[in-house]
Amino acid sequence: MDRNEGAEANHPAFCICIDTLYEGRVPSVRDGEGQPCIFTTLVEAQREIADLTIIRLQEFLAGEREFDDAMCVDEYIVEVDI
Repeated sequence: MDRNEGAEANHPAFCICIDTLYEGRVPSVRDGEGQPCIFTTLVEAQREIADLTIIRLQEFLAGEREFDDAMCVDEYIVEVDI
């Protein structure tokens, strides 16, 4: 009998995280209920980081954010099993 019989198989997914001084690694993109957003592909997660970067650059252009802050990308992608 297979040990995993009857159990759902885990499959890889991706989460966008940042490092904080107090909590260490934490998810940085959350849904409307405060739960971490899980992306089904690496490209989907990469595109989310690109979108966040574009928003920060637009805020810089509008005078709402400093240049160094707009250009700093602290987010990174972590593969997770779900």
